[in-house]
Amino acid sequence: MSESVSPIGIVDELKQSYLDYAMSVIVSRALPDVRDGFKPVHRRVMYAMHVLSNDYNKPYKKSARVVGDVIGKYHPHGDSAVYDAIVRMAQDFSLRYPMVDGQGNFGSIDDDPPAAMRYTEVRMTKLTHQMLADLDKDTVDWEDNYDGSERMPSVMPARIPNLLVNGATGIAVGMATNMAPHNLTEVINACLAYAENPQVSAEELMSHISGPDFPTGGIIYGRAGILDAYRTGKGRLHIRGRYHIEPMSNSGVNRDRERIVFTEVPYQANKAKLIERIAELVRDKKIEGISEIRDESDKDGMRIAIDLRRGETAEVIVNNLFLQTPLESSFSINMVALDNGQPKLLTLRQLIAAFVRHRQEVVTRRTIYELNKARVRGHLLEGLTVALANIDEIIATIKASANRGLARESLLNNTWGSGSVVAMLTAAGSQSVRPEFIEGEDPKAPFGLIEGEERYRLSLEQVNAILDMQLHRLTGLEQDKLTEEYQDLLREIAHLESILGDFDKLMTIISNEMIEIRDNFGDERRTDIIDSRMDFSREDLIPEQTVVMTVSRTGYAKTQPIDDYVAQKRGGKGKSATAMKEDDVIDHLVVTSTHSTVLCFTDSGRVFSLRGFEVPIASRGARGRPLVNLIGLNSDETVTTILPIPKIVEESPVKDDASSTDNELSEDSNEAEAPFVFFATANGTVKRVELKQFANIRSNGLIAVGLEDGDKLVSARITNGSQEVMLFASSGKAIRFDENDARAMGRTAKGVRGMRLSAEEFIKSLVVIEDDVREILIACENGFGKRTFVEEFNTQNRGGGGVIAIKTSERNGALVRATKVDSTDDIILISDKGTLVRTPVEHVASSGRNTQGVTLIRLSKDEKLVAMARVEHEESDDELVDAMREDGTFEVEGQEQIDINTATDNTAMTDAHDAIDIANDHTPNDDQ
Repeated sequence: MSESVSPIGIVDELKQSYLDYAMSVIVSRALPDVRDGFKPVHRRVMYAMHVLSNDYNKPYKKSARVVGDVIGKYHPHGDSAVYDAIVRMAQDFSLRYPMVDGQGNFGSIDDDPPAAMRYTEVRMTKLTHQMLADLDKDTVDWEDNYDGSERMPSVMPARIPNLLVNGATGIAVGMATNMAPHNLTEVINACLAYAENPQVSAEELMSHISGPDFPTGGIIYGRAGILDAYRTGKGRLHIRGRYHIEPMSNSGVNRDRERIVFTEVPYQANKAKLIERIAELVRDKKIEGISEIRDESDKDGMRIAIDLRRGETAEVIVNNLFLQTPLESSFSINMVALDNGQPKLLTLRQLIAAFVRHRQEVVTRRTIYELNKARVRGHLLEGLTVALANIDEIIATIKASANRGLARESLLNNTWGSGSVVAMLTAAGSQSVRPEFIEGEDPKAPFGLIEGEERYRLSLEQVNAILDMQLHRLTGLEQDKLTEEYQDLLREIAHLESILGDFDKLMTIISNEMIEIRDNFGDERRTDIIDSRMDFSREDLIPEQTVVMTVSRTGYAKTQPIDDYVAQKRGGKGKSATAMKEDDVIDHLVVTSTHSTVLCFTDSGRVFSLRGFEVPIASRGARGRPLVNLIGLNSDETVTTILPIPKIVEESPVKDDASSTDNELSEDSNEAEAPFVFFATANGTVKRVELKQFANIRSNGLIAVGLEDGDKLVSARITNGSQEVMLFASSGKAIRFDENDARAMGRTAKGVRGMRLSAEEFIKSLVVIEDDVREILIACENGFGKRTFVEEFNTQNRGGGGVIAIKTSERNGALVRATKVDSTDDIILISDKGTLVRTPVEHVASSGRNTQGVTLIRLSKDEKLVAMARVEHEESDDELVDAMREDGTFEVEGQEQIDINTATDNTAMTDAHDAIDIANDHTPNDDQ
């Protein structure tokens, strides 16, 4: 083996080579410097434009010219990398404060590519000059380029905290950086606060910087990610596009329709792909209610118009857009930068401190440079003054010399009369005007005053200045100018020395320069910040509407819009509400909202919580979804009561967050309105429990009431603590007593006797009496019923046998349901075959207690009434009936009834349905 070849281990070589490559990428390519915020490619582009005098107030130059200089002199990489960097610095949607002023096509927010570099032109922006200010005053270190033929700055002087202002993105080996842009005014204010007090806390700095400020605007939701990023260097932001809702038209066919208009999108979002994504979701019916999408953006700004169908809820659609499209995006902050050549994860305070330290070094070096320059000039002025004092001798010496070189030697070797130099130096006092280093000086024969200040020895620089001096400088006026200039230099040197000797004065200069930058280039924020962020729940994505919830005996649950049911005359034939399996019947019916909460009480005394939107909306012909898939019922357990929760309870604070698996009600609910739940069992037992004991209902349910063997829970109602209640038995008897006759108990207690029953009797309904509703409507299983005033029932003590409420004759059958009503209300009745009818209460005759009543719903021979619910009636229902009668929709066959097939498609009926809104008037305490 040749002696020049040394064997090495492949593992060691790979390790060392990869480490060298990684460090090269980290230091020389991917990560920005904490001082000027530039990566090497950006810094070299800026310097190349500076060398080309490609200034903001001069003509544009071809991008290809700049790229050629950069890759030819400073950056040993491909032209595409350099041009891409220039393009990004010219895009106002990529950088908060662009560094390049571009002319031509530099791409768009739709991700359109820029034109080729031979077509575009560039120059620096006015702000960019502040990044290069004082570059020629020895303010930064310089380094060789890749082949040693050129020199370039290793960092820019940077009067602007560019890393925070414009942010940075880069992927290195084993690490990456992703820094958000900020508002220049806010960042400068934070830097000023640090300059004034280096011990300022991160929280005080955050009082100046409210958060990132993206070039595309938008809204940041939540400050938690911002605080994490500023305190630790890492954080996650959630940004949403900015939108408003406007009417499509104030008149004409579109007067009732709305339009969603987005004027800003999240940072780095592709507008064209965003619109395509929305169109895909609409096409796939994942988002419904959108009729058209248009991009109306122009030179005046962005505008994405989304037209909605009539009747759609704009906020719900917006929530779906945020959830399923980049209109809500996250931005992960990772503040990694090079600090003294080492990659570090930096906090906000560390970033600001590094910038201020950099400015201290730059201003100090600039001051030293200017001081040395002033001293050199003062030294030359001394030489010129000596020449004027000895002008005749100097001219003779020059004339006697054969050439410039001999003349220079003669002037250097002679000494000259000091003239007025002594007075000039005396005026300088203790200030040193002498440069620290004078070329060619011999310590044994120093330049300057000698021989008791009578003579003066000239330096090489002074001799060259004398030889270059023009004849007009020999006048007396020029002597005065030299003296005046010398005095100005003395004042300048005194000022510069005071800066170097006084740190506070140095910081004052730095602060004043930052204030000047802020005043000249600062602007308003573009990105708003919302303090808190809440994840979308299913409720936010579903429009609120009033629905009828039904549960069959075999456990199938579904909801249907309330508009599916139109008010009919008493005894109407009704229409099918649901498709029924053989031997199945409807057991429960309640009017609620898709955003409301209902409590489901089971026959075993347990309670579960459901939101209205959790029960699927189904057509009249569908059976619905098994209830066991919605709540954790046992195999031998059935739901006996569905109880809507009052709005005041639902709007109270909830303990757990939206991600909890348990459903909760508030423990802070208003006790004057709904503090108790009143229970009744089949055997006549009653119990009263504070509502707050159901504040935290687990997903597997809670015990609501303890039951004796063989007993079952029949009904539950919410009371306010001062009401009367009535129990109705299957035999047609009823008892009325004060709820306070049953003291409040714990959840697991078994209760006390509410009504004495015979062996064949059992409780069917529990009714809570209210002051504004003074009538009771009772329905029997054969479709007959009546309404009776509450005053017909005397108040008794609990535990009595009750009085007759309705005769349960063979015609009527057993009592099925009883509920309190008003003459302006409607009732909804449903049979075991699934037939449902809605009837105004005023069409049911009032009668005394001991009567049989009238027909409520016509049933077939083998059909039985199983459920009844009350909803408040509006005038629009009567107008609807009148309109249908005029159109011939009603026909008389012994009783007035609705032709369902005709009425379903009738335009007048549909319009009237749209006008009926009972959501706000529904009373959750109604019986079922």
